[in-house]
Amino acid sequence: MSQGVALVLATQMQAQGGQVHILLCDKAGDLALKGAGGETLKPQNVTPAQMLDGAMKKGATASVCALYLPNSGHTPDQLKDGVTAAKPDAMGKALLEPQRKVVVF
Repeated sequence: MSQGVALVLATQMQAQGGQVHILLCDKAGDLALKGAGGETLKPQNVTPAQMLDGAMKKGATASVCALYLPNSGHTPDQLKDGVTAAKPDAMGKALLEPQRKVVVF
């Protein structure tokens, strides 16, 4: 459920005018795979993977952490359209931006 609540809050931030970037690590990286399934969560009856799709359709960007692909056995072509592998140098720089807010689940 923590993936679900993270994505619910991400879409709420979007609805309130925020620009959202979602970094998926460990098992959350599986949400970025084409055809990702998962447990349907109430009350909206959607999976976290569907919530990720919805957030991206509303303008969120998403990436998997730099360690996900080499350690999961998955390849970049297995990622959903629009999902990239994060680059640690660029991510580190973005995290240091004074106006950047970081929410971790």
